[in-house]
Amino acid sequence: MKAAFIGTGSMGSVLIEAFIQSGALGPEQIVASNRTAAKAKRLAERYPGLLVAAGNAEAAQGCDLVFLCVKPSDYKRVVDEIKAVAQPQQIVVSITSPVMIRHLEAQLPCKVMKMIPSITNYVLGGATLMIFGGRMEPEDKELIENMLSHISTPICVTEEHTRICSDLSSVGPAFLSYFIQRFVEAAVDRTGIPYETAVQLASEMVLGTGKLLTTGGFNPVSLQKRVTVPGGITEAGLELMSKEMDGMFDLLIRATHAKYDEDVEKFEAQFVAAKE
Repeated sequence: MKAAFIGTGSMGSVLIEAFIQSGALGPEQIVASNRTAAKAKRLAERYPGLLVAAGNAEAAQGCDLVFLCVKPSDYKRVVDEIKAVAQPQQIVVSITSPVMIRHLEAQLPCKVMKMIPSITNYVLGGATLMIFGGRMEPEDKELIENMLSHISTPICVTEEHTRICSDLSSVGPAFLSYFIQRFVEAAVDRTGIPYETAVQLASEMVLGTGKLLTTGGFNPVSLQKRVTVPGGITEAGLELMSKEMDGMFDLLIRATHAKYDEDVEKFEAQFVAAKE
């Protein structure tokens, strides 16, 4: 199997390295292209056998899987470039959530799906979201799920719920790390605890909590109940957060959805303009 990665920026390079480190793909199975060729060449130097293509069409030609890992503003141009070499048996995997599957199926003759990765895939953890197009056969879905299981827990979702699922799995690490950052900063400012110690304690706490919520048999509510002693310190802290953070998460989801809707409109305009 051969896989092309068009775009080797932040997430494209994360996926390439995660697939190689996990054994899902060998370097010799990967062809990469990037607008700035030096970035792709650095990956080839790090992983001998990985091929760097001169252009996007050259990268996509003849590959079984084609991962589109480019900036939203470059998307239509890249689709136009690979259209001439795309074949019905190929699977194009978009990691750009605002681009609808119908857009890609209208432009390309091949099988299409969306995959929303996460920075957690870099350490072979977290989830990847899978949204399959109508041309994907059962064996195609099995191939993708098996491949993604090397670097994550693959979860199939509907395109309707792409944004909220991405908030929880892909954007979530940034939100959670911001909470940890503010928690640590307050601890340091209030008590004088060394910053490095506070970060280590908080990071280990997050790791352990994740295990409790996945393999430990807890859910968020039952975990809070298990830790909380009536009239104790945990209860006082939870009561404060419940009061001060009331409505914040609803506003957070409103903000991410508003930006998503704006991006979807921009892509709609790109693809509609292409038809005219």
